[in-house]
Amino acid sequence: MAVNIDWKSIGFGYIKTPYRFVAEYGANGWNEGGLTECDTITLSECAGVLQYAQTVFEGLKAYTTEDGRIVTFRPDLNAKRINDSAARLEIPVLPQGMFLRAVDMVVNANRDYVPPYGSGATLYLRPYIFGSSPVIGVKPAAEYQFRLFATPVGPYFKGGIKPITIRVSDFDRAAPRGTGHIKAGLNYAMSLHAIVDAHEQGFDENLYLDPATRTYVEETGGANFLFITKDGKVVTPKSDSILPSITRRSLCYVAEKYLGMKVEHRKVAFEEVKDFAECGLCGTAAVISPVGKIVDHGREICLPSGMEEMGPVTKQLYDTLTGIQMGRIPAPEGWLREIK
Repeated sequence: MAVNIDWKSIGFGYIKTPYRFVAEYGANGWNEGGLTECDTITLSECAGVLQYAQTVFEGLKAYTTEDGRIVTFRPDLNAKRINDSAARLEIPVLPQGMFLRAVDMVVNANRDYVPPYGSGATLYLRPYIFGSSPVIGVKPAAEYQFRLFATPVGPYFKGGIKPITIRVSDFDRAAPRGTGHIKAGLNYAMSLHAIVDAHEQGFDENLYLDPATRTYVEETGGANFLFITKDGKVVTPKSDSILPSITRRSLCYVAEKYLGMKVEHRKVAFEEVKDFAECGLCGTAAVISPVGKIVDHGREICLPSGMEEMGPVTKQLYDTLTGIQMGRIPAPEGWLREIK
């Protein structure tokens, strides 16, 4: 049935859809799981997720392509990453087949909520796992739930893509050998104060430096950095405490294989930033958010690409990757998973 949604006016927020997937883990491992219409969760007051933040999550999208297909983008990489995250927090890993089946089932069951091609909107998918059994001593839970829900979202930038201003944070995002490389809820909880403070000070985001020496660029807490050199190379920061972004990985492939650019994935000293031509933040929500200015305790670094529009190389990367996602440009094998 058709749903009554003005696709061009929805924001990036939660809209309840009819179906979600739930599977449970206990003494006999993961059960088969399946769809449910119930969007509430009943938990013990002593559940592991509530006491010790034992939860990991993912984010991906379903799209309507130019030729009318409904697809998801590289969900196999999300399946791998949620298991990497789970293993670090002593959460039982999921069979990859279950993850992909859950994605397919939820998108198919809610296909009326997949926005039409050209609307700028998408169906956002949120898979997550959490400890559900009571835990009072500091140890892993014995029981878990894997859930996946969907919500239609509008474009991340309602007024068009405009460069943002970010600041160098005084906080550390992660410990040198901590959990910065996994997608755990606890990492995002610790970033909330820093982002609220940044917004109150007039900045759009935080730039976190490496926690050991505070001399290298890491990420923002919600996105990886991507820099363009003045001679047209793509440079992305390398660190053991950066979340490995699927969007960043895809953009680097596009740069090299589609656009013939040189790509460097290496440590990036903060002192180098002033010498780059363009800067962007890459992630699922916006693909690329262009950065026009970085402020380091009053010292302004103004990127040559400016504050009016996305830099030309960044724009080319953005257009190519979104073209692949929307079916306008042929995708590498395995990148688009069609929902039938």
